[in-house]
Amino acid sequence: MPNIAMVVSYDGTAYNGFQTQPDGNTVQDKLEAAIRHLTGEELKVISSGRTDAGVHARGQVINFFTESRIPVERWCLALNSRLPKDIVVYSGREVSVDFHARRSAKRKTYRYSIQRSKFHDVFHYNTRFHHPHKLAIEPMREALEALTGEHDFTSFCSTRASVESHVRTLYSTRLLTESYADLEDSDAGVIHLEVTGNGFLYNMVRIIAGTVMEVGEGKRSPQDIPRILAGKDRALAGPTAVPHGLMLWSVEYNSFQSGLDYKSDV
Repeated sequence: MPNIAMVVSYDGTAYNGFQTQPDGNTVQDKLEAAIRHLTGEELKVISSGRTDAGVHARGQVINFFTESRIPVERWCLALNSRLPKDIVVYSGREVSVDFHARRSAKRKTYRYSIQRSKFHDVFHYNTRFHHPHKLAIEPMREALEALTGEHDFTSFCSTRASVESHVRTLYSTRLLTESYADLEDSDAGVIHLEVTGNGFLYNMVRIIAGTVMEVGEGKRSPQDIPRILAGKDRALAGPTAVPHGLMLWSVEYNSFQSGLDYKSDV
């Protein structure tokens, strides 16, 4: 039975997250419904990770086993004709039977986007957090860099998370900026906080974003980050940033990477 891996992008605005829910309004439910419509199979897709309600994905990876004889190169077109317009399957390939979208992942990259301008951008309202006040870029970059490496991220994890270990490794962190034409606001721009790691705790990236934004606002110092990490207390970190600014950017495996600009047949 073939094991098919696919790269999926979606705007999570209308959905209650990725993982299936009783009301059926999740990305997983829509994908499984499209496969059922196409092949008649009742199956469960496996994802690289569960995104929360309102969170988006540029390079989510799924896999599933199918008895269908549809050639793998025809799956994308067939599924996209059966999916809502805010969910798109970009690529697919047959993978080994032991491939698992979550357990086989080596690195994941998340991006949190901030619209730093007096007024919000109507065209990116659902995918960027609008911040109308000034933010100090260099302190934010310094704070983000202080999180790189292996740490216990208890302070940057929701207290609702139930995992054996809060230790994770961030291989790299980046703060990227884009210019933004705004005659009413000379300091306007777009700020992307990008983190790549071996795994992420519940709400970890959103708490990192909320904390780093407080550094940009002058409420905290970059030098506070080591103390927050060492304290292992959620109350020490900043607020959990709103979900719609967050995007699962890419997932990396031994054989491929899910980013849309990756030159591959995946």
